[in-house]
Amino acid sequence: MDRPLTQNIDPARGPLDLKGYQRAGGYQAAGKALRNMTPEEIIRQVTDAKLRGRGGAGFPTGRKWVGIPKGGDEPTARYLVVNADEMEPGSFKDRILLEGDPHQMIEGVIISAFAIQAHTAYIFLRGEYTYAEQRLRRAIGEAYAAGHLGPRVLDTDFRLELHLHMSAGRYICGESSALLSALEGRRAIPRKEVRSTTTGLWGKPTVVNNVETLYNVPHIILRGVGDYLSLSRSANDGGTKIYGASGRVMHPGWWELPMGTPLRELLEEQAGGMCKGCGFRALLPGGASTEFLLEPHLDVAMDFDALGSVGSRMGTGTLIVLDDRRCPVGMVHNLETFFARESCGWCTPCRDGLPWTESVLRALEQGQGEDGDLEILEQLAKRMGPGHTYCALAPGAAEPLQSALRYFREDFERHIRERRCCYV
Repeated sequence: MDRPLTQNIDPARGPLDLKGYQRAGGYQAAGKALRNMTPEEIIRQVTDAKLRGRGGAGFPTGRKWVGIPKGGDEPTARYLVVNADEMEPGSFKDRILLEGDPHQMIEGVIISAFAIQAHTAYIFLRGEYTYAEQRLRRAIGEAYAAGHLGPRVLDTDFRLELHLHMSAGRYICGESSALLSALEGRRAIPRKEVRSTTTGLWGKPTVVNNVETLYNVPHIILRGVGDYLSLSRSANDGGTKIYGASGRVMHPGWWELPMGTPLRELLEEQAGGMCKGCGFRALLPGGASTEFLLEPHLDVAMDFDALGSVGSRMGTGTLIVLDDRRCPVGMVHNLETFFARESCGWCTPCRDGLPWTESVLRALEQGQGEDGDLEILEQLAKRMGPGHTYCALAPGAAEPLQSALRYFREDFERHIRERRCCYV
């Protein structure tokens, strides 16, 4: 099976250095893009390849790039920012890429920056990713020494400065506008109704892309649109995807597979099914801020549109599996505790709604639940939903809650009726 994103990754060997990456075909795509293609041609290829953002939202990458203002009256300063602040619970795909093949990150940045004509790029990296930091700094140093970054990238007239910025380590920093605030040295809070492509970093046009998204770019340029599309099993999404699974499965881990691989194949073949003595009950398909799916949903394809059609989201594509021996109320309480702690406090539904949600769930777990608590939780999930907050943190936190109330209501009611958790 063709695995372009992870073909160079070997945990036993460690990441390739510059010479090793070049021997494996590295920087050929960057050379082709900078010497033989215009920025418009690169954007057209990325658009035709149906590359959608791998950070969770699934926004078409080419459409985002084309939103950068062009023309003589537009700002000459523009930026490319890589969102590597991977703090979504249950997600670890970007860490795998950054630790395993840092030069592919740099090559993706070079091509993408050239496409939007940005001469400064930042990698905004999660503060806890120390191995990734070490390996990226080494690779960036090698790239500068070889002339792959700097005033004449790959001996062309294109210049690019690449900076690695370590995050302070808050979940909100993964939200693109809050990330830009943090990168400017200010409090990490979201910016409501501001398009970063026109008013981004320091008020200049900025593109923010996820790590895995940019890892796809060199392969589109080098292999061509048709070949890239052939890697996918999805009609509306090109390429491969790094999927993962955690929970009580036989083989928790990650796999690069065709986009659109069915959930059942991921769970039963790649993850090896459930551990002995555990039955499958549900899963979150894309990290903690997605809605639960049940056994009847397992034949759905893991792509953006198919998962949306059954009421959940692709998110990061990393499954969190719930077995029949674990309390769903306790699982949701654990998630909401995280989200409440990580709220930036900038808007009322998130600042007040999430701690209230956590306290009600804690009372249920401790046998102190009361009649009416489930209605309170339903109202909180509604008030924290889309359109009521500055960013997607609270709406994302509401997704597992509202789906748990729908699918596991009997468990919630038993907590109140029996005044205890039924799984301990």
